[in-house]
Amino acid sequence: MEIVCLLFDGITALDIVGPYEVLQRLPDANVTFVAEQSGPVRTDKGFLGLVADKSIDEVTSAHVLVVPGGFATRELEHNERLLEWIRAIDATTTWTTSVCTGSMLLAAAGLLEGKEATTHWASLDRLKEYGAIPTGRRVVEQGKIVTAAGVSSGIDMALTLMARIAGDELAQAIQLGIEYDPQPPFDSGSLEKAPQAAIERLVLLYGDQA
Repeated sequence: MEIVCLLFDGITALDIVGPYEVLQRLPDANVTFVAEQSGPVRTDKGFLGLVADKSIDEVTSAHVLVVPGGFATRELEHNERLLEWIRAIDATTTWTTSVCTGSMLLAAAGLLEGKEATTHWASLDRLKEYGAIPTGRRVVEQGKIVTAAGVSSGIDMALTLMARIAGDELAQAIQLGIEYDPQPPFDSGSLEKAPQAAIERLVLLYGDQA
C-alpha cells in the first residue's frame, strides 16, 4: 500500500507525524514523504526539519494521501501547481485524508464541495468559502475523503482509517502499541470547553493565526 504524505515549509509537525506513526504500521505499507521539491522543509516555528524524499513531480499515484496543516496553508491555498497535484493524486487514491488546515487545501482543490468536512476550529467557517459543509466533529468521513480536526486529531483519523482498511482488531492493536490512551491534565481541548482565559492567551500567542 502506497501512502503519500505531503510536506511543506510551515507544516505543523504532529499533523503528519501522528498519522505516520499509525499508518506506517499497516501490513505492506510503503510511506513516501513528498514536497514541491525534494529535500528538507521546516516546521511552523522553524526548529524542526523534515525531509521529503521525492518531489511532487515524481509521485503520480497513491493508495492513501495525507495532507497536513499549518500556518502555511493560507498561502498554499493559492498555489495552483500544488492544488493540481492534489487533484491528480486524488484521482488515483483509495483514501484522501487531511489533518487540521490540510482540509483547506483539499477544499481549495475542489475536493470538498458539497461535502461535510472539519478542520482546526479557528478555520472551520472558512470551509464554506469553498463550498464545503463545516462540522465540528473530530473525524469526518465522506466516501473516500476523511478529514480530521486540529493537530492531535490526526491520530484519531489514522486509527479510523486503519480500521476501514484492515479491521477494528488491527486498529485496536496499533492503538495499544502506541499507547494512545489520552488522559489530558486539563479539559480545554476544544473551543467549547476551554476557559475564556485560555482562549485569550492563545489569541495573544498567535493572533489571527490561531
